[in-house]
Formats: sequence, C-alpha cells, structure tokens
Amino acid sequence: MHDSGLAGLGAVISDLRAARAVGRVATVAGATLDVSGLPDAARLGDRLCVMRAGQPALWGEIVQLGPAGAVMLPDEDTTGVSLGDPVALHGPVRIAPADHWIGRVIDPFGAPLDGRPLLPGAQPRSLRAAPPPPARRAPLGERLETGMAVFNTALPIVRGQRLGLFAGSGVGKSSLLGRLGRHMQADVVVFALIGERGRELRDFVENVLGPEGMARAVVVAATSDRAPLVRRRCAWTAMAVAEHFRDSGRDVLLLADSITRFAEAHREVATAAGELPSLRGFPASTAHTIMSLCERAGPGVVGQGAITAILSVLVAGSDMDEPVADILRGVLDGHVVMDREIAERGRYPAIDLLRSVSRSLPGAATPDENATIGRVRGLLGAYARSEAMLRAGLYTEGSDPELDVAIRAWPELDAFIAEREPVSVRNSFDRLALILRRAGAARAGQAPKPAGASLPARSPSSPRANTGDQ
Repeated sequence: MHDSGLAGLGAVISDLRAARAVGRVATVAGATLDVSGLPDAARLGDRLCVMRAGQPALWGEIVQLGPAGAVMLPDEDTTGVSLGDPVALHGPVRIAPADHWIGRVIDPFGAPLDGRPLLPGAQPRSLRAAPPPPARRAPLGERLETGMAVFNTALPIVRGQRLGLFAGSGVGKSSLLGRLGRHMQADVVVFALIGERGRELRDFVENVLGPEGMARAVVVAATSDRAPLVRRRCAWTAMAVAEHFRDSGRDVLLLADSITRFAEAHREVATAAGELPSLRGFPASTAHTIMSLCERAGPGVVGQGAITAILSVLVAGSDMDEPVADILRGVLDGHVVMDREIAERGRYPAIDLLRSVSRSLPGAATPDENATIGRVRGLLGAYARSEAMLRAGLYTEGSDPELDVAIRAWPELDAFIAEREPVSVRNSFDRLALILRRAGAARAGQAPKPAGASLPARSPSSPRANTGDQ
C-alpha cells in the first residue's frame, strides 16, 4: 500500500471512538429536532446522528443551542423519527483531502460518488477555514492561457483572480465552465456542483469534462435533492480541497456552479436556526457567508500556490441587482455577463462583452494590447448604440465614419468572441488586430485582405461559430 493510503487508513482509525455522548429526541418540530441531554461539550455546527436499533438512521447538524438542549437540522426527511430516539454526538465536520483524490467525484463529506473506494488524507481540514493573512498574501500573478479567444484578450484571467460568471438558466454557463476546466492553465481543477440536477452529474463528468478534464480534476457534488445543509457544505468542501492543493504549492482553478444555490441553501439553514430575512428574503448573514467564502480564494501567502476562482451566479430575468449578484460584484475581481438574447441567436458562449469587466486590466496587458482592447470595446459600443437604427434602415453609410468601421468589424468581432480554439494569448491578439486592420483598411478605401488569407471569416451564422456546447 502506498504511504498516502497508509496515512489515510491511519486517519480513519484515529477518528474511531469507543464511546460517544448521547442525547434524546425531545421534540419533532417540522424540519428540525429538539435534542435534550447532550453535555456541555456540544458546539454549534457539530454533527449529530439519530440512532435506531443501534445503527445510524438520520444525520444532521446543530444549528441552535439553548438551556433546554440543541436544535438539530437533519440532512434528510424526518419521517420515522420518534420521541426518545437516541442521538449520538460526533463533533465538528472536517475533511481530509489528498493527492489521490484527483480524478474522483466525491460528496461534501469526502465520500466517493463514483463507486470506487476512497481513503481520506492524513491531515483533516476545517470546512470553514480562515483566509490567508491579508498582509502576507502574494499579489495577483501572470495572465493565464484559457483556450478561449475572448478570455485570452478582452477579458483576461490572471493567477489568483476571482471572477463571477453571471447568467440565467440555459444559456451555456455549465458548458463554459466545463471548457475552462479542460483547457485553462492550472495544476489542479476543483469543481463544486451545488444543487445541480442529478441526471446532469454523470453527463458533466463523462461528456462535458471527459477523461482529459477529469485527469486533473476533483468534482465535489451535492445534487438538488440533498438537504440545504449538504448543498451549503458543498461549496465549503470544494474550497477546503482547493486549499489543500494550494498549500502544497500548486496553482488551483476552482469552478463553482452556482453561488446562488449556495446562498439559497444558507437561507434555508439560517431560517431554520431562527434568523429573520432582511435582504429580499435572504438573512443578513448571507453577505458575510458569501464574502468569507470568496476571500478564501485568491493568492496564498508567498511561497504557496494560488486559487483562481470562477464562481457562477444565476440571475433570474437578467436582474444584476438581485442580492447575491450585488454582493459578489463588490467582492470579486471582475464579472462576465452571459446574455439570453445572444444565446437565442445561436452564438456560444453567449458573453456580453460590453457588460463584462476584468479588474486585472490594465495591468494584465501591454500598452499595445490595452489599446487593442479599448478599440474593440469602442467599436462594439458604437454598434450597440446604433443597432436599432441600423435594423430599421435609418442609417446611411458615410454619415459617421466610426460607425462605418463598427458595422464592418462587427460580424468578425462577434464571431471572434465565440471562438473556442485552444490558441495562445499572443495568437489571439494577432487575430484580433487583423480584424481591426481589415475594418480600418475598408474605411480608408483600401482593398481588405481576403478573409481566408490569414483569418477564417466566420459570420454569426456559420456552423463553426455557432455550434458546440450550449
């Protein structure tokens, strides 16, 4: 047996207890259980297990403590629980990641979901660890290769950056995360699938990620049928796994889908614990819970690796001011907005570049690259402001030279955003500069290069620009 396996087996043995404190079910009140008789050693967040015929029957967590005992929020339905059932105290939840977890699918407790045995690592970690000391954290690092033209150029991602992916349902968010997981520069990729549909887990692992993506990934999943405690714990477990690899000096890519479901799970738990809603139905602790999770990502202290995080947010009806989206925009290092109208016309990824921002700029690009990015945004903005007039046929060519350039450049710029070829950052910028030169040459009355000479012409309706993961 490998040394890591021996260490994991030792960790399992060391967690065994000859005796545990036991209380009794005093009240069954809706989704919670009142447990009496626990000793003063019980702490908020400790795990409890209702026993039946000497066997574990129902797990849960302490969400309230009082003079009369503890309030337990179960992980599953309380059907079958009776008054007086014994409840064993198991202490705080900890996770012990290890290098041999790479390539595996686990639940928020570190148990395998792929049907194969999995031993824990040697060193348990707290699920709610503190972030690295702010005065000792390393700065953001170099720009990362992403395998996608738009992120290689106009929306750069740098080592240790935290980026939000804001999208409604069904616009290609999960597919975009899967592609970044396969191609983005990183040593280890950690996925947190929070509240996803059960049927999608296998499809995501086998088809979206595939063997290439799983070879360097750890997938932590809690499907939508799991209790809110488990769904909330999914994000914390994924972060703890990412911290394990970061502390060993590796660069980690953390992809979470989605923080909105994490916040919704926290709302259910906080409500059961007696907290009142305040932020459009969310309890006041939601902001702190989200921000404390996000702060754990980013660069480690000098000498460690970094956690580059891309956190998705479900924005119902494209409401960018709803509480979860508003909280994340203030704490992250940029945001990418995916638009349903763009998806409906068949361009994937459906990124709205004008509404998206990477706060790694201008430092992540050279002066020439920043000038190119500014020029692209200027042309796309000019086209967007005049699109209604253009569609109505109210514009005459030559009335606005800048708009003329934008009209000529728009089809190729739109197709460029959709490009998903695994090319380098330098190559992506060269292609973008060529598009701009073509549009400028046409404005000056010069004959532009044939589309096939250096850059394939891809209109928004061409199959290569519009097909792929949705």
